[in-house]
Amino acid sequence: MKSKIAVLISGAGTNMAALLYAAKAADCPYELVLVASNVPDAPGLAIAAAEGIATWSLSHKGMNRDAFDALVDEQLREAGAEFIALAGYMRILSDDFVGRWAGKMINIHPSLLPKYMGLDTHQRAIDAGDSFGGCSVHIVTPGVDEGPVLAQTPVAIVAGDTAETLADRVRFAEHQLYPATLAAFVMRERSPDYLLGRVRELAMALPEADEVTSHGMPCFGIVKGKKFAYFTQDHHGDGRTALLVKISGADEQAALIELDADRYYRPAYFGDGWVGIRIDLGDTDWDAIGEWLRKSWLAIAPRKLAGLMAVADEF
Repeated sequence: MKSKIAVLISGAGTNMAALLYAAKAADCPYELVLVASNVPDAPGLAIAAAEGIATWSLSHKGMNRDAFDALVDEQLREAGAEFIALAGYMRILSDDFVGRWAGKMINIHPSLLPKYMGLDTHQRAIDAGDSFGGCSVHIVTPGVDEGPVLAQTPVAIVAGDTAETLADRVRFAEHQLYPATLAAFVMRERSPDYLLGRVRELAMALPEADEVTSHGMPCFGIVKGKKFAYFTQDHHGDGRTALLVKISGADEQAALIELDADRYYRPAYFGDGWVGIRIDLGDTDWDAIGEWLRKSWLAIAPRKLAGLMAVADEF
C-alpha cells in the first residue's frame, strides 16, 4: 500500500513536480493525493491538476495564522494524507499545525543545514566564501529550518557563480534528493530496524530496564527480573512487525482485538496475558506505545521499584 502524500506549495512547484513524476514509478512507495497552496494562482497547481492530482488553494491574506492552518489541516485530512511534503511553501506554520503533524512533515531547504536557515541562502554561501552550497531535506519542527536533517546533497560553488546560477544547479540536486528522501522517510515507518530503534528507546528509558534476546526476539525486562515486552518480526511466519506487552487477561485482549483487529492480535504461544500490537501499519502512535510499555513494566516490576516510579510521576 502506497503512503498518501499532500504537498504544500506557494509557487512554480518544481519540487512538487519532481515528487509527482517519481510517484509514477510502479515501485515508488508513495502517491500524491493533494497539492495545496496559499497562493490561488500558483503555477504548480495547474501542473498538478493536469496530472490528475486533486488541488486546493486559498489566499492567507487577512487571515489569522491559526485559522488558516486549521483550514489547511481540514483539507489534508479530508484527502486522507498521511504525510506532508513542503515544496516551496512560503509560510511559517503555526506551532499547533506542526504539532498535529509532528514526525509526519518534511521540507526541502536550499542550503547545507544547519548553515543558512531562512532566505537568501545561495548569496550567503557565496559571500561566506564556501566551496559548496547545496540542499537539505529535514523533518519540520516549530523552529524554522531547525528540524532533524534526513539527507543532503552538496553542490560545488564555481568561480563566477551568482546566487541565480548556483540556485539553478541546486535545483537539479533538489529534484534528485527530495523524491528519494521522501520514499525512504515513508518506508521507515514499516522498516523493522527503525521500528526496533523506536521501541528500544522507549523501553530502555524505563527504570532498570535491560534488553536481551529470547526465542530469537529482542525482549525487554527489568535487570535480573521478568520480561515486560517483546519485539517480533515475522514471528512464526505471521508477516507482522509488532510489540508484545502484558495485559490484564483474556477480557482485555478480546476487547482490544474487537476494537481494532488489524492492529491488535493474540500472539501465538504467549497466552491471554499478552497482546500483540502491530507497529508496521505506518500510523503508529508512539506516545501510546510508550504508555503500553510503561503499563507492562508496572505489571512485572517489584513493588518497591513500582513505588519509586509512582513517586517520580507525581513530579
